[in-house]
Amino acid sequence: MIRKILTERMGINGRNKGLIIVAVLWVVMILNVIVAALGHNSRLDMKVRQVRTEEYRCEWACRAGIETAIGLLNEDIRASDCLTDLWSDNDEDLNNVSIEQCRFNVRVIDESGKLNINTATRSQLLVLPYMEPYIADAIIDWRDENDTISGEGVESGYYQNLPFRYTIRNGPFKTIRELLLVKDVTEQMFYGEDTNLNEELDYNEKDGTRSPPADDGDDELDEGWIAYLSCYSYDRNADAEGSGRTNVNQADEGQLETSLGIKRSVARWIVQRRENNRFESIADLIDNDSPVKPAESSEGDSEPLDLQTFSQIADRITVDNNMQIPGKVNVNTASKEVLTALFGSGDEAVQIADNIIAYRRSLIGGMQSIAELLNVLSIDNFKRIASLVTTRSNVFTVRCFAAADRGGSDGVTLLTEVVVDRSSNPCRILYWYQGAGN
Repeated sequence: MIRKILTERMGINGRNKGLIIVAVLWVVMILNVIVAALGHNSRLDMKVRQVRTEEYRCEWACRAGIETAIGLLNEDIRASDCLTDLWSDNDEDLNNVSIEQCRFNVRVIDESGKLNINTATRSQLLVLPYMEPYIADAIIDWRDENDTISGEGVESGYYQNLPFRYTIRNGPFKTIRELLLVKDVTEQMFYGEDTNLNEELDYNEKDGTRSPPADDGDDELDEGWIAYLSCYSYDRNADAEGSGRTNVNQADEGQLETSLGIKRSVARWIVQRRENNRFESIADLIDNDSPVKPAESSEGDSEPLDLQTFSQIADRITVDNNMQIPGKVNVNTASKEVLTALFGSGDEAVQIADNIIAYRRSLIGGMQSIAELLNVLSIDNFKRIASLVTTRSNVFTVRCFAAADRGGSDGVTLLTEVVVDRSSNPCRILYWYQGAGN
């Protein structure tokens, strides 16, 4: 047909029919190219639409997982927090949950189970894996309010002279990933082998140097500093019922007797003892000479606080008037590494951490008061950490991994990470990150 039209309209005779055939072939080839390009673009558009649809599904699946975790945190009993609570141990609601052609897995991490990088001491930081003295000093220089170099650390001059310069914080860390801005802190130190934060040893995390990240090739997951450090943790200065605590540095005899339900003679002893030295910790109320049980003496005499009474009132007393106390570590949820750091380093610190973990595992609901540590610690060791620990938590990180299901194979994956402060109602979102999963 095309040949006939060209012949009639262009007046081409038989001698030029060869040219017509060539022209026809060129037209056919061009049409084939156009059709192929349109088909390719159509398939590409379909794939793009499929991926975008899966992204939307994963976004909402992550939102569902986050809201589920927040609901569990809000419903949780606040008297104490431990790893057997539903926000932590709940496969049915948090693991491999199917929703709208997606699956999501949620992990809730207690920020009070970590060292607070804004309050941790240099010696505590040095216990962490990969930590070096010059990095610990650089961290302290980053968070302090002056421009004076600490030990082997660096101040603003170093960061201002980098090829891509930036300003040192000289104040508290606002997010934990800000730690990556500190001199010589690497992603390997920060994330360890768990670069996708799923707390599982994936194939690429145990194959040595064959694929990133670099790892030691064994079958153990080496976690980074993000598993041990926080910048959000704090303790409300309130008892298990949420009532304000009694300050043993300020309350008079009558207030101590009434609010704590102790004998007047014990209240008098507390007042007399603080006259010489202010209590720096509630543990200063006891020592190795403290009686185990209340003495049967007259109410008119002054008598020392016994260990039994101390255990009963420990959660209701304080030496601080601040409503929030930053950096306290929850002994019910802290890892072995964090508990070890509280006691320093060495075999003794490791053994103490092991003893605490073994003891809390024997309890159904965890320790209700820090005084229960006296069941596993000596009085001297208890006094070392009493001002650093708690049994309750307020801030949690919620990580949700969602994957689109393509008929048995995984499609798009998405990670959402949210830091939640549940002390207020509704809870406050302190940090929100959403990005591609690995």
